[in-house]
Amino acid sequence: MTILVAYDGSADARTAIEFAARHLSAEPTVVLTVWEPLLVQVRKYPLAGIVPSDTGDEAQAQAEQHAKEGAELAIASGLADVAHRAVADNESTWKTIVDVADEIDASLIVTGSRGLAGVRSVLLGSVSNHVLHHAHRPTLIVPPAKTPR
Repeated sequence: MTILVAYDGSADARTAIEFAARHLSAEPTVVLTVWEPLLVQVRKYPLAGIVPSDTGDEAQAQAEQHAKEGAELAIASGLADVAHRAVADNESTWKTIVDVADEIDASLIVTGSRGLAGVRSVLLGSVSNHVLHHAHRPTLIVPPAKTPR
């Protein structure tokens, strides 16, 4: 069985990896970063006035770097058999996560409760909420780490 951890580089995604390492048995783990090609962004948000800040190649390279960073964090946190993947989102981030979980027959999906989606998640609903309601497998949503007062 395999654990799939969604990772976007956010603090909540880091917390999810650290939680998984502390509380789950050592199983093969795939750290997944989903990236959105510019043409998909323009198609999804035509009125947002998206101004490309990088090319598709740069977005893909950044996603691959995030996935690698997440895998390194997973290993440093105590998970042993860790792989990483960066996958292009052609429809929606949550659907891509669910599709990859189905592809690898993940025994569990782990995600943070908030990520880097910002305003879009407020308008469209959070990725973690959609994963929870559309995945046909156990899903663990890890809340943000408590900050000291």
